[in-house]
Amino acid sequence: MPRKEIVYFQGLEQAEKQLNVNQLKGLKIKPNDLLTISVSAAEQEAAIPFNLPVTGAGNVLDATSLSGQPKLQSFLVDGDGYIDFPILGMLNVKGVNRNELAQSLKQQISKYVQDPIVTVRIVNFQISVLGEVTRPGTFDISDEYISLPQALGLAGDMSIYGKRENVLVMREENGTTLHQYLDLTNADVINSPFYYLQQNDVVYVEPNSAQRQASSYNRNSSVYISIASVLVSLIVLITR
Repeated sequence: MPRKEIVYFQGLEQAEKQLNVNQLKGLKIKPNDLLTISVSAAEQEAAIPFNLPVTGAGNVLDATSLSGQPKLQSFLVDGDGYIDFPILGMLNVKGVNRNELAQSLKQQISKYVQDPIVTVRIVNFQISVLGEVTRPGTFDISDEYISLPQALGLAGDMSIYGKRENVLVMREENGTTLHQYLDLTNADVINSPFYYLQQNDVVYVEPNSAQRQASSYNRNSSVYISIASVLVSLIVLITR
């Protein structure tokens, strides 16, 4: 197989000169995301009203994490991009990243709590990798940044039969499905808005022509074998 068909990121130095730094600003919060938001301060009692504990916990262990900190209830972002936050009420969080939301909350909570510390996490960040990879599946992502090569790494990388110059990324955005085919043999891929994955993205690695031909050959072979078996059986019956 030619080098240009299997080697990733050819021409990387030139592509890095054109790198789009806007891609590194973090995930944008979307409808149906699950967020955990914790508020702390020197006077922790003042921050308690802004932290929702887990509801329905049967005992202290159910309501605390392994570190001894209280588990926090998740905020579901509704279809219009709002969450119902304690004290502050309905807040539009759609389209901002977690750091921007944390700064906004910090400013608003400062009216009630001195020097609050606000931490926001997106807890339902998953991506799916399908097709010609070693371990296809759906993966939970703990960080807010994951590139396409990292996602392929979670799936054990592409097999030798994967089509590296035509990797499909599908994304739901504002109720519509977007997609783009990415060429991982070309370093310019790092400037694609689909290079860094978002929550619920689906990556599909298409089989190359050799694999498609092999699959077609195997399917036809099984048909031919079945026909041959029937013919042999008929010949045996006729010649008895």
